[in-house]
Amino acid sequence: MRVLVTGGAGFIGSHVADRLRADGHEVLLVDALLPQAHRTRAIPEHLGGHGLTVADLRDPDIADHVVRGVDVVCHHAAVVGLETGVADMPDYVAHNELATAHLLAAMAEHRVRRLVLAGSMVVYGEGRYRCARHDVVQPGPRRREDLDAGMFEPRCPRCDEPLVRGTVPEDAPLDPRSTYAATKLAQENLAALWARDTGASAIALRYHNVYGPRMPRNTPYAGVASLFRSSLARGEAPVVFEDGAQTRDFVHVGDVAAANALAVVQERTGFRAYNVCSGDPRTIGEMADALAAADGGPEPRISGRYRLGDVRHVVADPARAASELGFTAEVPFGTGMKEFATTPLRA
Repeated sequence: MRVLVTGGAGFIGSHVADRLRADGHEVLLVDALLPQAHRTRAIPEHLGGHGLTVADLRDPDIADHVVRGVDVVCHHAAVVGLETGVADMPDYVAHNELATAHLLAAMAEHRVRRLVLAGSMVVYGEGRYRCARHDVVQPGPRRREDLDAGMFEPRCPRCDEPLVRGTVPEDAPLDPRSTYAATKLAQENLAALWARDTGASAIALRYHNVYGPRMPRNTPYAGVASLFRSSLARGEAPVVFEDGAQTRDFVHVGDVAAANALAVVQERTGFRAYNVCSGDPRTIGEMADALAAADGGPEPRISGRYRLGDVRHVVADPARAASELGFTAEVPFGTGMKEFATTPLRA
């Protein structure tokens, strides 16, 4: 098949492109090379011969041009990361929502019937929790006074007691807690409407914490794994927020590319979301320790600092992706972290 990968010059998009080409697909890339993710507008060396159109999907004529003649779109183009404030809203909405709308309109015009959307765990907000008295509950945002006092665990919205975390299935309530999260959910909603109106297929792959080769260094857009690696590369101790006990699911970018390869060939109509995760949850502190040990660098430092937009625990349920997509992550946490500790980061 002829597959367009938007955001194809980026960390995840480039790995998806490599996997699809290895599977025998014809792969086309488009990327705006935004300065938030790319230091220069030069064609990145890691593309390894992939053809790249440098263009911005916010332009409807660009969207119309790049989708002509393709069979599937893997949509990874987005502004990512936790914004610095309300002033960032227009940028996130323009790149993540408006550009997606132009892309979907062009796909409808040219009868492109398959979309694989790079979704995100951030649409869940806080993960799934149980209260001893009230069973499954959805906590609200953590209170500043609790965080200031070092009380990081979410509390039951009904009785104010601490909660026990569980795994998040795809049908859990969605509760975006940042502008980025709101725009990722908006992408899913637009994709679902497009699929319903056109009789097409839209698969949202909700990535959990992706890491691996080609992550950009020392930038808030790269994720905590890259920030820890950048600190170690400077000979500095990784600084861990809160108490380090925040739980996440760290999934290797090679596994994410494999999930895309499976989604591209799915025969279905309508919208469906899948967690893309390892199924092996770890704490932020464990990840920092693993990287420091593999690097031989200084031990991580627990800072107690926090960000109001952060959530405490998001642990994915991998069952739907395994049963319907046939996707199961293959890279173990220890193996992946040892590789990531020594692989060069992208400038």
